[in-house]
Amino acid sequence: MTVDEYIARHIDREGEYLHRLYRATQTKLLYGRMASGHVQGRLLKMLTEMIRPRTVLEIGTFSGYSALCMAEGLEEGAMLHTIEIFDELEDFTRPWIENSPWADKVQFHIGDALELVPRLGLRYDMVFIDGNKRVYPEYYDLVMEYMNPRGYIIADNTLWDGHVLGDVPAGAVTNKDMQTVGVMAFNDMVADDERVEKVMIPVRDGLTIIRCRH
Repeated sequence: MTVDEYIARHIDREGEYLHRLYRATQTKLLYGRMASGHVQGRLLKMLTEMIRPRTVLEIGTFSGYSALCMAEGLEEGAMLHTIEIFDELEDFTRPWIENSPWADKVQFHIGDALELVPRLGLRYDMVFIDGNKRVYPEYYDLVMEYMNPRGYIIADNTLWDGHVLGDVPAGAVTNKDMQTVGVMAFNDMVADDERVEKVMIPVRDGLTIIRCRH
């Protein structure tokens, strides 16, 4: 038994609907491993319940798994806006969101978050960044303009399969890869930003939790 398997056996179950969505993601979409999955999904739900946000933004919907986990943790009247840049995913993702038990708490948008977030003109208590790794620094600069006081930003993949360490095995992606460069630049920005408190935890591929001081 692996550590991940042990953890999965000793936390809350993901629920039948989310389990079916995760299985469909793995069998029908390329790069199904990008979905948050059971352990991270339960963590996102609990963080949402702890933060108690009224308005949430997600950048990078993919199959909708993480969006639904956060929506599951939202209180009545709260709303999550999730943005996916690849319109070819809409036919898969939209039905899973709209047929879910939390459909009334999620608004699904197709487009570039760097363009859509200013158009929406909303302010957020919680933001989950899981989009294009190349522009993580741009996402960070953008969402900081729309955060409510003491809001939270959660960023996924901040360990980026270890590539941020610079110790890349032979034949693997090098640090010249622009996705790695983007994640490394984001991590440095957050580490140096005195406006926020931050902690990075080694869940899945790295999760950074950021709290705005003011």
